[in-house]
Amino acid sequence: MSFFQKNKTLVILLIFAISIPIIYLSLKSKNSNGQEMEKPKDNFSISGKITGAGGFRIYVEAPSDRGMIPVSDTLINPDGTFRLNGNVPGLGIFLLRLGANQENVIQVTIEPNNKISLNTSLENFKYEPNLSGPSWAKVLNKHQEVLRTFESEQKELMANEASASKEEVNAAFMASKKKVEDFAKASMIADPGNAYNIVLSMALLPTTSFDQWDPDNLKVLEAVAQGFESKYYGQPAAKTIRSQVDQIQSAYSQYASTTNGTITAPEIAMKNPEGKELKLSDLRGKVVLIDFWASWCGPCRQENPNVVRLFKKYQNKGFTVFSVSLDEDINAWKSAIQKDGLIWPNHVSDLKGWETPLIRAYGFDAIPFTVLVNKEGKIIGTNLRGEQLEQKLEELF
Repeated sequence: MSFFQKNKTLVILLIFAISIPIIYLSLKSKNSNGQEMEKPKDNFSISGKITGAGGFRIYVEAPSDRGMIPVSDTLINPDGTFRLNGNVPGLGIFLLRLGANQENVIQVTIEPNNKISLNTSLENFKYEPNLSGPSWAKVLNKHQEVLRTFESEQKELMANEASASKEEVNAAFMASKKKVEDFAKASMIADPGNAYNIVLSMALLPTTSFDQWDPDNLKVLEAVAQGFESKYYGQPAAKTIRSQVDQIQSAYSQYASTTNGTITAPEIAMKNPEGKELKLSDLRGKVVLIDFWASWCGPCRQENPNVVRLFKKYQNKGFTVFSVSLDEDINAWKSAIQKDGLIWPNHVSDLKGWETPLIRAYGFDAIPFTVLVNKEGKIIGTNLRGEQLEQKLEELF
């Protein structure tokens, strides 16, 4: 097994439903004698008034990998008042949904003995629920305001996307997203044991990888784990958060080891189009972008002009490209090199396509895939393309 396969960063998704869905499924089943199991006693309530929502139903649901599991629901009175009772076995994330619209929901962190009130309207249910009762209600209300601003900015961004560059759109998105993250961080640090931190934590999680992820998020998540261990000692919520924060810390350490210059890139020794063997190790003393690509790979060909531009910009400062093709047709490979103007001399392939042993050695399953290597042959970046690659090279040179 290669070091990349051992250290490969996986997408981390925290699921804080905590086994509650499994419990609810069991409540709806029969016991070993075929008798219906007794319904547990109600241990939480939600009541209040939603002006203009008379005749709608309001639901509490538990998200699970099997879909939404109903917990409780009730019909709202003509004047908008309602009272809903239900049972939860422990702290977890639930969805409070108004009507049939699956988008008209609020994430709530219900726990036993919660008495929740809300005073809102049909139009303002999602962003101005005015919840009260539990200690987490104030944070939820503020969070919904922040989410309204974020979603509004995203709609405006999408409407103007055609008139802005990709870089401008990305920068605007990141600036908007940061407001949500900053709110989450400040709230969690102020009260690490607050039940609603289960929801807020999601804003700090890596989504697709640790690229451009702030490692300081680990400090906040660790504080939350400790807060839950203190407040909810021995409960599934505390155990789940501790387990998953530990997973993030471990995964980040593994990711960092592939980007901090501590691991040597596996040797590559293959023939160029003329049949001469070239070795990656022969390029020691230069910063090298190992570029796995193929003539038949559309995204690779689209990225090639960017790689050519950066090669021209930095070649006199000690930068070069080592292109590894996953082609099987040597003529198609040669033609693509010429057509795309890949002017660096380092082109190799074993013409085995996806059967090349380099896939196992470098642990990738899609191309384009890149590995940036420093002058000592150590890995300092992976899967860098476009703006990310340019920013990294600017830092180096």
